[in-house]
Amino acid sequence: MAINFDLNDLQAFRAVVEKGSFGKAAEAIHISQPALSRRIEKLEDALGVKLFERTTRRVSLTMVGRAFAPRAERLLDDLDDALLGISDVASTRLGHVTVACVPSAAYYFMPRVVARYHQLYPKIRVKVLDASAHDVHDAVVSGEADLGLSFMGNLDVGLEFELLVQDTYVLACRRDHVLASRESVTWREFFEHDYIAVDKTSGNRFLLDQSLIHIKPARPSVCETRHVVTMLGLVEAGLGIAAAPAMAMPTAGHPILMSVPLTEPQVTRSVGLIKRRGRTLTPAALELERLIVEMKALSPSVQGPTAAH
Repeated sequence: MAINFDLNDLQAFRAVVEKGSFGKAAEAIHISQPALSRRIEKLEDALGVKLFERTTRRVSLTMVGRAFAPRAERLLDDLDDALLGISDVASTRLGHVTVACVPSAAYYFMPRVVARYHQLYPKIRVKVLDASAHDVHDAVVSGEADLGLSFMGNLDVGLEFELLVQDTYVLACRRDHVLASRESVTWREFFEHDYIAVDKTSGNRFLLDQSLIHIKPARPSVCETRHVVTMLGLVEAGLGIAAAPAMAMPTAGHPILMSVPLTEPQVTRSVGLIKRRGRTLTPAALELERLIVEMKALSPSVQGPTAAH
């Protein structure tokens, strides 16, 4: 049997399977929707079977399409793996990878990872979806993201969580603040000062409220924000102090911001990688995963003992 289709046709097929839509698939592989439809038609003609059932509202795999999908996936992954493993090819490898991560990891940590990844694979496009923990979860479930970086929560049964680090909450303050010279600060002392908090839509707020249920703040917060990075901007502007995950803090050389350990109790969150259960990552995504793990191990800001919540 003559093979009358090519890798572009298989990639178009995989994109439609993953996105569940011709429009979203075309956008994902950067071609027009008519061009994608032609690739699918070419593949179906070459195989002599119908792979998709198409209506005005939805796209679904036929029985033959469902049987063909894992074979096409393995073929593309094996080829990608072979090419990525050749050092002479790696630096010119084309492709894309998407990672969804919570904003507290997206601001300081992920840029360092992406910069290193770009040095190794300059032609692989990296897309970072900075979103809430809930949206990170949904992006991985739907296949919009290859993997996610978030803190542990209620996971879909189709996801798996790989613990990366126990990220400790610290006091974030300006270097000229009265608490900046302290070796540590208790939570009761923290609440005696003007402080900024994240609002109740934040997963960080939920975790802190649960962990500090026996500590009543001496005063309400002077301001609430939706995201940790916005909260840190207000700290930097001198509005007050804040409790932030160590991962969200800048490196020790920052000219304005610094962190001080928070104690009694020490509160941590379990940060890790979220992946779809039973699905092998593409070689490009595997390399990004490897760098995330490697660079987190080298990051001094989030190392420390595992503490009880």
